Amino acid sequence: MVTKQVDETGAETTDEAAAEAAETTAAAEGRQGEEAVDATETEPEAGTDAKEDRSTGVGGGAAAVVSAALGLVSLTGSWLGTVAAARETLVGQLETAADAGVATQVKEVYGDAWQTSALWGGLFALTALIVGVVVLARPAFGTPGRTQAPWIKSVAWAGVSLGVLGLLLAVLKYTDVLLGLPSTG
Repeated sequence: MVTKQVDETGAETTDEAAAEAAETTAAAEGRQGEEAVDATETEPEAGTDAKEDRSTGVGGGAAAVVSAALGLVSLTGSWLGTVAAARETLVGQLETAADAGVATQVKEVYGDAWQTSALWGGLFALTALIVGVVVLARPAFGTPGRTQAPWIKSVAWAGVSLGVLGLLLAVLKYTDVLLGLPSTG
């Protein structure tokens, strides 16, 4: 026996139609519930993945800035290079005899200090170059799918560029190609 019912909208339905409508509604609600569960499973947990994603660029960014700073120091000079050059000047003055020729005095007092300053500049440039290359190469050895922030790459490239330029200038300065000692005679 089929009974007729009137639903909320005023339409007449039969028991079979009402049962089918109830099943359809339940199935749709079940799918929505499954989608909600799937959505919560794919979202990162509040305390784990979100912190890892934010912290991945911190070390690379800091290293990139250090690389650029070391490259700049290699070009402008450092306190350590200045102190080493002053010490070399003092040693040259102490070791040079009073009756030594002008060429010997210039080389011992000023030439060695100039080369010491170039050596320290080259060390800073080489360090900047190495740190910058490591920052640029790091994503190749890291977690697949994680990309490096563009600003980190830019700053690392600046560090590499300054390192190369500083190394080139240090070599030219050390070999007396750039601003060599004046001839004495």
